[in-house]
Amino acid sequence: MAKVVKNTPSEERLEVLKTYKIYVGGQFPRTESGRFYIATNKKNEKLANVCQCSRKDFRDAVGSARGAFGGWAGRAAMNRGQILYRIAEMLEGRKAQFVDELMKQNSTEAKAVEEVNLAIDRLIYYSGWCDKFQQMASTVNPVASSHFNFSAPEPTGVVAIIAPQENALIGLVSVIAACIAGGNTCVVLASSSMPLCAVTFGEVLNSSDVPGGVVNILTGSVSELAPFFADHMDVNAVLYCDKDAAVKTLIREKSALNLKRAFMYDKMDWFSDEAQSPYFILDLQETKTTWHPIENIGGAKAGY
Repeated sequence: MAKVVKNTPSEERLEVLKTYKIYVGGQFPRTESGRFYIATNKKNEKLANVCQCSRKDFRDAVGSARGAFGGWAGRAAMNRGQILYRIAEMLEGRKAQFVDELMKQNSTEAKAVEEVNLAIDRLIYYSGWCDKFQQMASTVNPVASSHFNFSAPEPTGVVAIIAPQENALIGLVSVIAACIAGGNTCVVLASSSMPLCAVTFGEVLNSSDVPGGVVNILTGSVSELAPFFADHMDVNAVLYCDKDAAVKTLIREKSALNLKRAFMYDKMDWFSDEAQSPYFILDLQETKTTWHPIENIGGAKAGY
């Protein structure tokens, strides 16, 4: 798709709009259906051709996320932190591009610079928590027997995320960073009205050290894809970050039928300090409790 651009009073040319593909399994495929829509801004300017994802695209993304989960969850927590820091480095290097895309999507220059800087800082914030939240959340539990009893957080698994629809970058980065910092993998549906930064962020991920499949980014309609996010039996949790009451009800009801965790981050100001916390990591953790017998010391049982 192209739009007419005037070069001189007597000359016109067709500007070639970029086609923003989706990011699945470390690759940039087109949607399997071939559908697309044209993203526009408040001035009704045509910005890009954007993939309109289908249920099949979502299923493929979940398969990629599941395939990557074991390796990502099994990595050393310190290494996950290094990788999140690397994402921040790559985003820093492409700051001008993200500022430009935000401005095309109705942001002022000052607000765009603030949003990109905050997204970089938020990645660094969560990189620091990768090897620390376990100590904060782990416990040694008192038991009335000769055992040690430990509880520790472990990643939930594959998380389906419907990103905030009212901002293009900071909300998306916030939910992805908290999710993967804890060892989970994710499938993310970007803002349908402001999708440019989401797909460009996929390019940042692809040029960093994130293994393919850890983060998968789709574009398209929330109303079309939300039922599949809550229905899919290989998704362990759903995050919904918008305010549509009908979609919230649908996700809660469908998630209850297959015992999927559902979180509603519908009142969050993603620019505030409250939008970053280790507790967002812990939302997507399961608690594993282990019993270990106390060994005999010198022929007698050790007690508390």
